[in-house]
Amino acid sequence: MSSVHALQDGYGMFGTGTLLIVLACVATALSAALLYAASPHWAWRTARRRRGALASGLALAVLALVGWVATLGAGAGSCAMLAGWMLALAAQPWLALLACRRDAEAALADGD
Repeated sequence: MSSVHALQDGYGMFGTGTLLIVLACVATALSAALLYAASPHWAWRTARRRRGALASGLALAVLALVGWVATLGAGAGSCAMLAGWMLALAAQPWLALLACRRDAEAALADGD
């Protein structure tokens, strides 16, 4: 498939494929944040824990995986979803430190 056909099919710079990738990125990051909120190692002390965070996080993870696989295919889509998920999950404690340093340090000192 040439690049001309790809542009005509809606996978250009601002086509359907780009929108689906952006939505998959947002769903991946949001699912990671919700799964982190359901974790016992949650360092965001200023906000309350959500009870439905685990179910919501898993549902968004499945939705993100479907978006990645629909855009990139099964192999590359699952790898992209897992890489984005791991990056977002690893960034959560550091974001907590930056957002509320004193509360996050107390949380890390208490449990970790």
